[in-house]
Amino acid sequence: MKLFREKASLTAYSLTLSLYTLVAFHVPFFSHALKHIEGGFNGVLIIVTAAVLLLCMNCLLYYLLAWLGRFVGKCIISFTLIGDAVMLFGVNAYDVLVTDEMMGNVLNTQYSEVSGFFSWEPVMYILLLGVLPSVYVFARKVEYGSWKRMLASAGISVGIVVAALFGNMKNWPWIDRNSTELGSLLMPWSYIVNTFRYYAAEREKNQQEILLPDPVAVSDSRDVCVLFIGESARGDHFSLLGYERETNPLTAKDGVRAYQGWASATYTRAGVKAILEPMDTPDLYEIIPNYLQRTAGTDVIWRTHNWGEPPVHTEKYYTFNVLQNKYPRADARYDGLLLEGLRDDIMTSDSTKVFIVIHAYTNHGPSYNTNYPKGFEVFTPVCNTVEMSNTSPEELNNAYDNSILYTDYLIHRVIEILQTVPDRRSMLLFVSDHGESLGENNLYMHGVPLSMAPKEQLDIPLILWTSDPSLAYKDLPEVGQHHVFHTILHFMGVDSPAFNEEMCIFAP
Repeated sequence: MKLFREKASLTAYSLTLSLYTLVAFHVPFFSHALKHIEGGFNGVLIIVTAAVLLLCMNCLLYYLLAWLGRFVGKCIISFTLIGDAVMLFGVNAYDVLVTDEMMGNVLNTQYSEVSGFFSWEPVMYILLLGVLPSVYVFARKVEYGSWKRMLASAGISVGIVVAALFGNMKNWPWIDRNSTELGSLLMPWSYIVNTFRYYAAEREKNQQEILLPDPVAVSDSRDVCVLFIGESARGDHFSLLGYERETNPLTAKDGVRAYQGWASATYTRAGVKAILEPMDTPDLYEIIPNYLQRTAGTDVIWRTHNWGEPPVHTEKYYTFNVLQNKYPRADARYDGLLLEGLRDDIMTSDSTKVFIVIHAYTNHGPSYNTNYPKGFEVFTPVCNTVEMSNTSPEELNNAYDNSILYTDYLIHRVIEILQTVPDRRSMLLFVSDHGESLGENNLYMHGVPLSMAPKEQLDIPLILWTSDPSLAYKDLPEVGQHHVFHTILHFMGVDSPAFNEEMCIFAP
């Protein structure tokens, strides 16, 4: 083709790619902007200015990458186009916002979780919007020009950007109010900038735990406590908390106490941290399993089909793969594997105190229907596609409620196991890391920044069961995830300066 035989100026090459990026990947950006601006000349000015800024910024990015990197630069440009396609699919299919929190989720997601999202739709996004234009990126011959031309072109682009920004100073308050949503829809800037923001935040964290004060006393009672951390379990879908469907038929008969809970975050890493720490803090304080092991000689056992917890200091850390190898005859498709050999772990422990954490995956989307055995498919028909926006609300809720039924069964099985353990006081505490959106306001799953998170993503259950009839529960209209730390300390008989009576669910 003549197009690929002749050389293009680097300016024309970069402008072509920038124009393609503007048209192909920014429909959600402009749709969101149009919904939040008033009509008239000022609204037109905002839209036109945004288009000019995006065109110039991306043109400058592609120009510098190609001029400085040549072939390597073209590889990076191709990578950004594929990244744009992936992010656009996430925005269109799940209405996600590409924030630093979301990039943390992406960068820490395991293969097993990613595979649950597979369908042909994202593949077509990548092939048509990412791979196909990448052919142009590599095939088009470019006249790079001198370094003087490069500086001149860069200067012109920067000048236009600065002029556009300062020419719209009166609209800066509007931009500030909408910066989170609009910034998350800028391709490729959203995921590039937020990836750096995520790693910068990670480096700033105090990775050395701040140790909590040693206990004043530790009771000599033989106790076992199971903390069951659920994933994406939404409180208003628990019949224990008033949901019209019977999603908790087993635990309703177990004598449990259910509380309406409220999550501290909408994503796993922050939610689990809040469950395990004594207070709401950005710092890394000693979490409950580490504290109990260090100060009370507790035997700590961690069983997980998930990820995202702070550092856990125990040798008895069992991932799903480890449990699969340890119990090869068990059904490894579902979270029931997390309970295999649980009673043996308790019975063979020589410690006075045993603390077990079970970190499940059962209620995580988008494939709710694959997270439970078929025997729990009570509500039908169910959503059987990862493209949640393309299914009916009834099917989506049916699949999700069936996963809650299975969670109910798992909680019940833990209680049954604890009831068979002799000579130990026992307690189970179930709490979810966050809630889940099921299409309300066109939102799905979780991960919306806390400042604008819908109640569905913060609504969680907290369920307690204990074998000790002397323990009385407080009547609390709502509890938070930080209640967990202090409630466990109380049950385990750990008298500590870190204990906060107001945050304990048990009465004094």
